[in-house]
Order: sequence, then structure tokens, then C-alpha cells
Amino acid sequence: MPPHHWETWGYRGVRAHPSGGFSVEIRFRGMHLGLSNFDTANEAARAYDVAAWRLQWPHRTLNFPNVPTWEWAQELVPLPLLSTNEDRRDNQKREHRLDIAEMDEEAMVLWRQHFPQDIINKHEFYAQRRAERDNRRAE
Repeated sequence: MPPHHWETWGYRGVRAHPSGGFSVEIRFRGMHLGLSNFDTANEAARAYDVAAWRLQWPHRTLNFPNVPTWEWAQELVPLPLLSTNEDRRDNQKREHRLDIAEMDEEAMVLWRQHFPQDIINKHEFYAQRRAERDNRRAE
């Protein structure tokens, strides 16, 4: 059953997803830090609190201000990995380069199938170059 809006009511930084999970996002110095995805809104809210503790935000910004220490907050929810906008851009660039490399490989497979003589010519070309290089070294 997908979560309803009221399930995240009162929790800072928690968003419900149609798939049934909850994500946490915290804003810090103009960045949106995606903390992680969780199964329950309560876990997500606790992860938000751990990040707020680490950023040394005042207790009034916490979802559970009655947690006395950062260590106790961290014990309640393991510290999630932070994912910044810059991390997302870097990942998108890597995925784009990987997509291009995969398209190149597919194009080379098709080329080899349709033009096998080019492959033979390539091997002959490099064999000739190696022979020329060896001749220069011998002289």
C-alpha cells in the first residue's frame, strides 16, 4: 500500500514515495543532501536528526528533540551516506560515458560482422608497422 501524505506529517526532510519508501533530504549551504531511502517515515526522520546533529543544528530543528546526544541518535539509525548534487552530476557524467562506450562496442561488433576485410587489413597494417619499427631499431 503506497504511503499517504499524513504519514510524513511533522517530520522534517522526509518525503514519501509512491513505491512505499521514504527518502530524506537536508539542505545545507545551498546544497541538497540526499541522505538515503528508508522503509518507514520514523527511520527517515531519525536519519535526518543524525545529519542535523552532525551539522550542529539547534535542537528545535530536530524531529526528535528529546534525544540527548548525537551518539544516541546515531545508534537509533546508522549514519547514511550523503549524496550531493555534485555527486549526482558526476554519476550522470560517468553513466553518459559508459553509455557512449557501450554504443561504440556495439558499433564495432556490427562493423566487424559487415566488413571483415577491414579487420584483416588492420592486422596487416599493424604487422607492417611493427616490421618497419623493428627495421629502424636494427639500423
